[in-house]
Amino acid sequence: MTHYSRLRKIVIDVPQEVHGDELDFWQAATGQEMVRAEKYPEYHLIDLPGQEVGLIIQRIGGSQPRMHVDIHTDDLDAEVARLEALGAKREFKAHEWWVMSDPAGLLFCVIPDVPGSLHDQNSHRWD
Repeated sequence: MTHYSRLRKIVIDVPQEVHGDELDFWQAATGQEMVRAEKYPEYHLIDLPGQEVGLIIQRIGGSQPRMHVDIHTDDLDAEVARLEALGAKREFKAHEWWVMSDPAGLLFCVIPDVPGSLHDQNSHRWD
């Protein structure tokens, strides 16, 4: 099925005890204040000026700090199926998106985007 997707966010996952320090660091490093997401308060985010990607600091439970990427799509089912055909695996559904793993076992998320926000000028069209 024809749909669009693109790499949209770099996400830094950090435990509660270092979240404030990590947030302070990345705000200073980027020169921008990161805004707490209204719907999911464990996320602080910014869109990076001059870039097509944004940055998220995510507060997680007691696991080790890590990073992952978010792929945004206008058709979640089609994009997940496309990535599975390439060797990715579904790990679990979180909120309205899928957490998946790539062939090396690294986690990433596939996120449904606002209808109409992905198009030929800002994402890849898959036929």
